[in-house]
Amino acid sequence: MTFKEAVEATPDVRTCYQAGLQALGGDSRKIRLQDTTKCEGSVDLDGCTRTIYPQSNRWDYCLSYKNEVFFVEVHTANTTEVSTILRKLQWLKDWLNHDAPELAKLKAQSRNPYYWIQSSKFNIPKTSKQYRLVVQKGIKPISSLNLS
Repeated sequence: MTFKEAVEATPDVRTCYQAGLQALGGDSRKIRLQDTTKCEGSVDLDGCTRTIYPQSNRWDYCLSYKNEVFFVEVHTANTTEVSTILRKLQWLKDWLNHDAPELAKLKAQSRNPYYWIQSSKFNIPKTSKQYRLVVQKGIKPISSLNLS
């Protein structure tokens, strides 16, 4: 199944597929693709699911590159936001398991499929418990995502 077909098979986002990185809008500048022709599309998960899950901490985006789906959250990277990011990540994993099984089947296997991209400066001291927690959960913030 292609990324577009998986999106269309997911009721919550079936009309939200966009070509390339268009779904990311201005946040697309934080993604660098070695070969842009290998990008199979993207979805604004937060925007598309806002009315369905209004009280939830929703994840921002997903995109397909070289037939693997990556999930990207562009968010402030400071100590006070770590718990929010972890709630968003749990929401995403639950959503994939219960509401988006076709997208879940396509998630990246060659590397971590989940990325927290800092929207501005990194402000989580490396000696803090929050830093240890994000490292343990495999979701340490990065300034940009480079996919090769």
